Amino acid sequence: MPINEDPDPNPTTDLLDWLEDSVSFLPPFLDDPYNTNEINSYPWWDQNQYGDQEQDPINASSSSLTTFLNTPPSSDSSKKRKQPHNPTHKTQQQQQRKRNENRVEEDDEETPRKLISMKKQSGGKTSSNSHNNNGNNKDARWAEQLLNPCASAITSGNLSRVQHLLYVLHELASLSGDPNHRLAAHGLRALTRHLSQSPSLTSTPSPTFISTEPRLFQNSLIKFHELSPWFSFPNSLANASILQTLTLTSPDSDRRRPDLHILDIGVSHGVQWPTLLEALTRRTGGPPALVRLTVVGSGDPSDSASFSAGPPGDDFPSRLLRFAKRIDLNLQINRIDGQKLQTLTSETLGVSNNDETLIVCAQFRLHQLNHGSTSDRIGFLQKLRDLDPDLVVLSENDGDCSCNNCGDFATGFSRRVEFLWRFLDSTSVAFKGRECEERRVVEGEAATVLVSGAEMNEGREGWSDKMRGVGFIRESFGEDATDGGRALLRKYDSNWEMRVDEHNGCVCLCWKGQPVSFCSLWKLPPSARKKGGR
Repeated sequence: MPINEDPDPNPTTDLLDWLEDSVSFLPPFLDDPYNTNEINSYPWWDQNQYGDQEQDPINASSSSLTTFLNTPPSSDSSKKRKQPHNPTHKTQQQQQRKRNENRVEEDDEETPRKLISMKKQSGGKTSSNSHNNNGNNKDARWAEQLLNPCASAITSGNLSRVQHLLYVLHELASLSGDPNHRLAAHGLRALTRHLSQSPSLTSTPSPTFISTEPRLFQNSLIKFHELSPWFSFPNSLANASILQTLTLTSPDSDRRRPDLHILDIGVSHGVQWPTLLEALTRRTGGPPALVRLTVVGSGDPSDSASFSAGPPGDDFPSRLLRFAKRIDLNLQINRIDGQKLQTLTSETLGVSNNDETLIVCAQFRLHQLNHGSTSDRIGFLQKLRDLDPDLVVLSENDGDCSCNNCGDFATGFSRRVEFLWRFLDSTSVAFKGRECEERRVVEGEAATVLVSGAEMNEGREGWSDKMRGVGFIRESFGEDATDGGRALLRKYDSNWEMRVDEHNGCVCLCWKGQPVSFCSLWKLPPSARKKGGR
C-alpha cells in the first residue's frame, strides 16, 4: 500500500526488500507428544475412514454420547514427556532474550519501560498465575503494544516507524511461546501480508483447517471442544433450544411425529450434532419420523469465516449417517454451497412440508457474508425470514465496540487483535501451556481472522437491531438450556463465565469478565407465520 512519508513513488520498496531478507524469522514448531487417544472413544468417529482399525461403536454407553462435547480429557492424556535438561541451551536462550529486550529499550523511545520490565519478569513463560492475573492487564499484553502501533504507522504512512516495529516483532515473535509471543507471531504475519499483498513474504504459514489432513482436523475439533467451551457452550445452548422448539411444535401426545429440518450455517463440521441426535431418540414417543440436516459449505475458502472451511477429503456427513443408523434414527443430510446463500429460497432448500419443523442454526458465519457487508447481512436475514422458520439460533462474536465506522485498517486490525488475544489466552489455559498439533491447528485457524477483514465486534446489540428490523422477535431460553450451559462451564477453567443479557434476550460467554460470544433465539410473530401462526 502507498506510504506517504517517502517522496519515492514506490515508498514501500525498502520495506519489502527488508521483508524479503527476513522471511525465515519465525522458528519451527516444537514437537510435543500430547496424547489424543481418547478421541477414539467417540462412537461416531470412524477411524476406518483413514485406514485405521474401526472402533466398535455398538458397545459404547449412552452416557458417553450425551456428554459427547462436555467430558474433559482423562488424567493420562495430560501427561507430558520430560525434556532433557540442557543448561547451556537455557543460558543461550536467556542471553538472546536479554539482547532482544535491550534492543527494544535502546531503539524505540516510545516503547514503555514497563513493557520491558514485565517481559524480564515473565521470560516468555506460561503459568497459571500469569493467565489469571494478566489476561486483561494491558501492561502485561505487550504484543498488542507493538502490533497496534505498527498498524497505525502503516495507516499514517510512517515508514521508519513501520520498519522499526516490524523488526522488534520479528525478534520477539514465536509460535511456541506464551500467548503474547504467539499473538506477536500471528500479527507479524498478518501485517507483512497486508503490506506485500503476498503470502510468500510471511514465512511458513500456520496450520489451518483447510491445510490440515482430515484425521488431524477432526482430532483438533474434538480436542478443542473437550478443553474449551468456545464452541461447545453455544452448541449446547442451541441443541437444548432445538429440543425445546420441537416439543412445542410437536408435543409428545402428537402421534404424527413431524419431520425436523435443520439448516446448519455453522462451524461445527458435524461435531455439534451427535448429542442432539442421541437426545432425539430419548424423547417420549420417539424421534421425528425424519431428521433433515442441510449443511451450508464454506464456498470460496478465501472468503470464508474462520473455522468454517474444512480440509478437502473430510467427510463428516458419512460419519453422522453411520452414527444415526446405529441409534436407529432416520437422518438425511444435504449440502449446499456457501456462495448460494444469497439466493436461498424455500424451493432451493426443499422446504415444502408445512408439518416440518424448520430450525435455522446460524453460528459464527453471518458476520463474514460477502466480507461482512451490512447490506448483505440484512438481505440474508430477510431471506431467512422468508423461509418461515420455527426458530433461528444466532450465535456470533461479541465485543464492546460502539463506533459507527471502523473502516480504516488500524482500527479494524486492533479489534481483531483483541479477539485473537482472548482466543490465544484462553486456549493456552485450556491446554495448560502444552504444545501439541491440535493446539497449533485451532490457533492457526483462529489467526486467519487477522487477514480476513471481517468486522469482529458488531456485538449483540447490532445483531439484535438487525433481527428486529427484518421482522423477528426474540425468544427466551428455557431453563434446560441455561441450566445446561452453567453445568457445562463448570467442567472448564473458572475464568469462563455465563451471563444472561435480559435487554437483548441473549446468553453471553465471557473470558475473564470480557465478552467472547453470544447466543440468541429468534422467531416470527404469529401474524407473520405461513404455518397457521403456530
